Amino acid sequence: MEQPRESNSTPLTTLGFLERAALAYGDCPSIVYNDSTYTWSQTNRRSLQLASSLSSVGIARGRVVSVVAPNIPATYELHFAVPMCGAILNTINIRLDARTVSTILRHSESKLVFVDHYYVPLVLEAIALLSSNGTEIPLLVLINDDEPSPSSTVDDNSNFIDTYENMVNKGDPGFKWIRPESEWDPMVLNYTSGTTSSPKGVVHCHRGIFITTVSSLVDWSVPHHPVFLWTLPMFHANGWCYTWGMAAVGGTNVCLRKFDGTIIYNLIKRHHVTHICGAPVVLNMVVSSTSLTNQPLEKPVQFLASGAPVPAPLLLRAESLGFRVTHCYGLTETAGYIVSCASKPQWDSLHAPDRARLKARQGVRTIGVMDMDVVDPERETNAEKDGSSLGEIVVKGGQLMLGYLKDPTATASCMRRDGWFYTGDAGVVHPDGYLEIKDRSKDVIISGGENISSAEVESVLYSNPAVKEAAVVARPDEFWGETPCAFVCLKDEYGEKPTEKEMIEYCRAKLPHYMAPKTVLFKEELPRTSTGKIKKFVLREIAKALS
Repeated sequence: MEQPRESNSTPLTTLGFLERAALAYGDCPSIVYNDSTYTWSQTNRRSLQLASSLSSVGIARGRVVSVVAPNIPATYELHFAVPMCGAILNTINIRLDARTVSTILRHSESKLVFVDHYYVPLVLEAIALLSSNGTEIPLLVLINDDEPSPSSTVDDNSNFIDTYENMVNKGDPGFKWIRPESEWDPMVLNYTSGTTSSPKGVVHCHRGIFITTVSSLVDWSVPHHPVFLWTLPMFHANGWCYTWGMAAVGGTNVCLRKFDGTIIYNLIKRHHVTHICGAPVVLNMVVSSTSLTNQPLEKPVQFLASGAPVPAPLLLRAESLGFRVTHCYGLTETAGYIVSCASKPQWDSLHAPDRARLKARQGVRTIGVMDMDVVDPERETNAEKDGSSLGEIVVKGGQLMLGYLKDPTATASCMRRDGWFYTGDAGVVHPDGYLEIKDRSKDVIISGGENISSAEVESVLYSNPAVKEAAVVARPDEFWGETPCAFVCLKDEYGEKPTEKEMIEYCRAKLPHYMAPKTVLFKEELPRTSTGKIKKFVLREIAKALS
């Protein structure tokens, strides 16, 4: 048999999508932001210039470059420019607090951070924490667009070496971007959120990102020249790889710094948006918009939802207004989504509640996943496909991460010798083969698309001198999907008892605000099993009844 040759073994990478887009769709719009529009030729040139400037300041192959910015053109361009100079892209959640940002910068050994002007105070506070620990301080580059800046400025801060636009303008448009030596070379570093107080760094290679991107385009049936509205944060698994995917199909990226239901509706109408991704809270936000209530969509808009399942009433309401909703499931460790609800044409003839029930399931594996199952971890056998036998979801395929940065123990615990990746999520398989997630074994609360670790919130509650015991579970919320609900037992000897508001404020002072409990219930004691474990399933039922 013939063997692989150099000519047919070029490393897979999504970076070539941009070069192709400049040739095939050069004059077509690539990015729209406020009143500015870029073409694919311009985006390619700007990304090459930025990659050139990064190389000139010493950012070499394998170095980590971080980004703290919302969904603006610079964030999109950096998804190409950073790996084009051989570096590893690390997009940081802008909703995190300074302590967590500092932890990420230290653990990743980031050499340079692109900072949106609005988040300068956050990054400078994180840098100050790095300095106090004696950690090497990364260089900073200011992203300053046409939005009004907050009162805090960079002024004479020596850590800032330049501005974003200066680096673009100074770069060489003829820069030969650095191709990976191997498709297994690291390309991005994303940190988990909500699973632990010390977020894990998930490393993805060029090959995995390529497979995820192509798989996502095929699974969602994305056509040429879609108009993609960026309500999904690009820092969430790199926008499920649609950052690179839009270049592959010559799409238009409609960027926005912040949004609400009315803004989303107006952008859909103004730019003829065809595709949107996001958590159910985003869908609820736009569906609840008075603009949409008075004037439904002129043309159908595809909406890909992930996180908590889309409630049936919201799904039906969204479809009645012109949205075509697809539910999916993925993890940071899979670079994007790996399961989606492949709707069947015959479902359209079903009664609305039955149709919503079927479409609320997560569905079947995407083409980037070679195998998937639900296993009983105690019996080490496959769970019955009866829609009720619970087990842990396991997968195999090219979308999986290389591993956790500097954490071989955690990597080995989920990527085991039997060849499966153990997600830690529990689900059932229905007789028709469709997967439905039932629980998250790590007790993660998904609020507005953000993962919240119940253990981390509990540790903050326990730091309060008045607290004897605490447990945090998810409370269903019509807007956010879920919010943290805390059950607290106070110490008998403690004099002045704190109020619910005071406990919430206590947590907000020590956590990112979205992680703080929205509800605090005081109890004499918490329900326990015979072995002393807190019965969180009982607490979840109480929290559910509140809603």
